[in-house]
Amino acid sequence: MLILQRKKDQSLTIGSNISVTVLDIGNDWVKLAIDAPKEVSILRTELLEAVSANQEAASTPLSEDSLSIIKDLMNKKDSGGT
Repeated sequence: MLILQRKKDQSLTIGSNISVTVLDIGNDWVKLAIDAPKEVSILRTELLEAVSANQEAASTPLSEDSLSIIKDLMNKKDSGGT
């Protein structure tokens, strides 16, 4: 891992076609501008982790207990319960 220190309005270049500029700095945040080709995917880490967690949850088979709970909830909804 490379650790760099930049001040407001300073940039760094990744490869020959990605530029990251520090636009503003707050007490507990930094605003960055990223200039990269459209084919380069840029995602916040927490979004990437959420996508991964959702994919994992969607691929996990439901247990019989889970199916029973879902059926009970659907039956309550159909019969006018909350």
